[in-house]
Amino acid sequence: MTRTLTAFADETWIATGDEEEIRAALNAMGKDAQNILLFDDVTGRQVDIDLRGPVAEAPRGRGRPRLGVQPREITLLPRHWEWLAAQPGGASATLRRLVEAARKDSVGSPSPRAAMDAAYHFLTVMAGDRPGYEAAMRALYAKDKSAFEAACAPWPRAIRDHGEALAEPAFAA
Repeated sequence: MTRTLTAFADETWIATGDEEEIRAALNAMGKDAQNILLFDDVTGRQVDIDLRGPVAEAPRGRGRPRLGVQPREITLLPRHWEWLAAQPGGASATLRRLVEAARKDSVGSPSPRAAMDAAYHFLTVMAGDRPGYEAAMRALYAKDKSAFEAACAPWPRAIRDHGEALAEPAFAA
């Protein structure tokens, strides 16, 4: 799944789209593309992209591909371990399938907490020093939409609109 990014130049919204669309929009701006901040629309966190384009992958050699598997410790009850041991492919393969299924189920519908956190991360960068920021954050985490919108009202339109869009799933729950 491709992530959606949003680009801002100071208080001005530049573009929203996948990495290729953002890259094209910023490259079209030429030297005017300064003081650009990019945000991941799922997490609200700032991100960087390489404006030169995607890096070509090296051709794959023979054998099993490296999957980037990282061994970590997990704690389960004995009945969980017994169930995992009885599954085809073993415990690790079963856990990977369960995690992937859960990830697919959550795509497209951010949890209220994830929406709050995304709005928080974005607004901390873009509005953290603006009047009403603290009131907006209190209203966001209290799920008080009208107070949140009232606190955001004096902010520049692009910042306010994007912050409210990121927070919307938190208020819908």
